Amino acid sequence: MCSISGAFNREQAFKIVQTALISTKERGKDGAGYYDGDIHTAKTPEELKESSKENILGHVLHAIVNTVSQPLKGEGVLTANCEIYNWEELAKENKIEADNDAILLLKLLDHLGIEETLKQLQGVYAFAYLKDNLLYLARDILGIKPLWYNDENGLIFCSEKKGIGKAKELNPRSILKYNLETKEITFIERDFFNISSKNNNQEQVIKELKDKLCKAISIRIPQRKFGLLFSGGLDSVIIAKLLKELNLDFTCYTAATKENAPDLLAAKAAAKQLNLQLKYKIISKEETKSYLEKVTPLIEDNNVIKVGVALPLYIASQLAKEDGNKVIFAGSGADELFAGYHRYKQDDISKVNKDCYSDILKIYERNCYRDDVITMNNNLELRVPYLDKDIVSYTLNIAPELKIKDNVEKHILRQLALSLDIPKEFSLRKKKAAQYGSGFDKVIAKLAKEENKSKSSYLEQFYEMSNLKLGALVSSGKDSIYAMHTMMQQNYKISCMLTLHSKNPDSFMFQSHGTEMARLQSQSINIPLLEKETKGEKEKELEDLRTLLKEAKEKYQIEGVITGALYSNYQRDRIENICDELALKIFSPLWHIDQEQEMRDILKKGFRFIIVKIAADGLDESWLGKEISNEDIDKLVELNKKIGINIAFEGGEAETLMIDGPVFKQKLSVKGEALMENEYTGIFQITKATLT
Repeated sequence: MCSISGAFNREQAFKIVQTALISTKERGKDGAGYYDGDIHTAKTPEELKESSKENILGHVLHAIVNTVSQPLKGEGVLTANCEIYNWEELAKENKIEADNDAILLLKLLDHLGIEETLKQLQGVYAFAYLKDNLLYLARDILGIKPLWYNDENGLIFCSEKKGIGKAKELNPRSILKYNLETKEITFIERDFFNISSKNNNQEQVIKELKDKLCKAISIRIPQRKFGLLFSGGLDSVIIAKLLKELNLDFTCYTAATKENAPDLLAAKAAAKQLNLQLKYKIISKEETKSYLEKVTPLIEDNNVIKVGVALPLYIASQLAKEDGNKVIFAGSGADELFAGYHRYKQDDISKVNKDCYSDILKIYERNCYRDDVITMNNNLELRVPYLDKDIVSYTLNIAPELKIKDNVEKHILRQLALSLDIPKEFSLRKKKAAQYGSGFDKVIAKLAKEENKSKSSYLEQFYEMSNLKLGALVSSGKDSIYAMHTMMQQNYKISCMLTLHSKNPDSFMFQSHGTEMARLQSQSINIPLLEKETKGEKEKELEDLRTLLKEAKEKYQIEGVITGALYSNYQRDRIENICDELALKIFSPLWHIDQEQEMRDILKKGFRFIIVKIAADGLDESWLGKEISNEDIDKLVELNKKIGINIAFEGGEAETLMIDGPVFKQKLSVKGEALMENEYTGIFQITKATLT
């Protein structure tokens, strides 16, 4: 692929663009260029001739289909990082002459406009299109190709965040429109996918899924040498098998920390059974540290999970690069689409597609940017057939009982593998996350232990900037504070706490009692608090939430929001929709954690909380104002067995107040009295609260 950049209504626009292109030049080594009213090209970004103009579009090229320099000029001007897999088909349909996909994209934009053009594209892309003093920035709907921008003074953008420093990631569901004359930015919203359970015939789904996967792989076969990132897991084995059925020549690549790492053992066994070429590399503990110095700043993230996945991906990509590949396939997205994570089994199976939808909505932040910058740093274009637009649309409508059956995840994908004559040991292999299957998580833990640090604090030395600025939705209760702490432990910066005070004691969205204590919690934790009152009217209270989040975005420049949601789709779905409208990322780190385990983990981490409201059989006045201990959790477990009470009060059985913990500088000391409405319903009325 390529790197794109631009600067508009900016002094030293050329310097901004050139710096961005140089910092991302590994993304394209086949030429550089920019547009400032005329097209200028050179072999490298360093060799570009300087311009004094204040509006510039820039590009470095990674050629896959012919070698055509960019930016491109027609009726408008285009700089694009794109792989449009159906470009030849679109050229015929629209009677357009084009030598490659970028030229086709420009001509479609010139003649159809941006919204109609995007509807027709099958592929991955991020581009800037300039016409009639209007600049459009757009990405593929899933966000597989990255695009970052800064609008504080004019507008600048780049494929990677590091190219422009302080930046925001463009939400894939939004098209940014910038008026060069008025300097006004507006957004055009795009439709995402729909979910249902209409595809429920197993035999038919297997057949249709195979056809769609074969097509998705076939249209991604490049004219250049290519390889496959290979763990021996279900997702990559299916791709390998289908590539073999197409009689294609390719090599599989993997990396691990020892010869008996689970992924390497599986990869070797699968390669032998399926007659695949496999190359791998073993990395020592000492070598791992040197890779951390390279990989952590490259992905601009020191999140333990992201770094643990990035290491084997980077090393395998290095092997592929050394082999002369220009393209690399991967099985990314299958877990999110086919319910491959353990957490999918923790809820009502009928809600699985909602969970899949939620994960696909967020996949651009979780996985896509990391995977893209790693492969492109190795001058490889990443191709991910499971994230084909048609496959995503189809799988979000596969019946949940075909995704999880007999407590086994990815059932339908496993059945597809068996239908392809893939041996059971691979078709039915349990998922092993890349950081564990490769062994890199253990090595990071050992390196951290040697310095007497946690894994998170150890990784901070390799990338000292916080990962994102987040706002934490805080009710004052245990879940919201614990969720905020969890994200802090993953090196995210909490810019503000956000509290809605609901006047409705029966609100479906927000805690109604004790939320005023968030002010003292804010003082103790030393994080500013934004708060707003809401009448708590169903659905209307969401407008108050939207107003609060918008204010937080403007005042504290937050880029995402933390929620303490455990199982409530009602809450999560509505918060996600609002965040998506405001181009805010959403984090629910407690989602589908076992309720008993969550309660015990909270206490184990040193947090202390009391109950301030009860509304359930089995809970009486003695629980109000009570600080919860492990013995109390034992009682809740028994109540769960006896009458089905939610152990973590996820059904509204009780509300809590966090009074102390690792994030608190001072303990919250409260006094009050129990006020009972009836035998099982009441509140702890706080009469005095201080920090001690």
